[in-house]
Amino acid sequence: MYNKKVTITGINTNNLKTISNEETYKLFEEYKKGNQLAKEELVNANLKLVLSILKRFNTTEDNINDMFQIGCIGLIKAIDNFDITIGVKFSTYAVPLILGEIKRAFRDSNPIRISRGIKEIAYKILEYKEKYINKYGVEPSNELISKKLNIEEYLIAYALNSLKEPVSIYSPIYNESGDTIYLLDQLSIKEKEYDKETLIALRKSLNKLKDREKKIIYSRYFYGKTQTELSKELEISQAQVSRIESNALEKMKRYIK
Repeated sequence: MYNKKVTITGINTNNLKTISNEETYKLFEEYKKGNQLAKEELVNANLKLVLSILKRFNTTEDNINDMFQIGCIGLIKAIDNFDITIGVKFSTYAVPLILGEIKRAFRDSNPIRISRGIKEIAYKILEYKEKYINKYGVEPSNELISKKLNIEEYLIAYALNSLKEPVSIYSPIYNESGDTIYLLDQLSIKEKEYDKETLIALRKSLNKLKDREKKIIYSRYFYGKTQTELSKELEISQAQVSRIESNALEKMKRYIK
């Protein structure tokens, strides 16, 4: 059984009281008549319910108090909207509302939202890679993964990147003699780097390439393949792949200028 202690600042969770269903209904009757003290008693009597739900989540010391407050918001909403005539326990009615508030808070506090579908694809890729390496001793190519798992090649790198933890732009990447360089200092603003005319020229330059050149450029810069993967796929040396790629890029630069 999962048993995790939750510590809330300013509250002795061991001393939180609970009340019977009969007492709960009596307090609701008083609250519906306008007795605000009855509402306060209802809140205090159900704080353990919030704590029991909070135990289901991976909370840190930094956010446990915030999450508890958010759970209490769900509890208050439940108290305000509970109908004593429906014939169910208050806890049965309150749990989904408290749970919903906490889940929403965790979802909204996530700095980067990745769809569940993309993450599932990533796990399938990792599972297939592991099995393939154990059997053949080498990593499968993106093309093979694409065929075996029936997914587009461009999704492979994107899905795997979704599993990486985000890094703060204020993370220090160099520090010497008190001079700190942060990740933010190395980022460029690309919002207006490519205008419409440049994008049109880029498309035209791609169309000017030979089939093999175009395949290598698309594979390298759209699908994230390595030169080694391409050399095996095209049955040529890595040096040849590198030379074709360089020549193709030079051609494209001439067309874009």
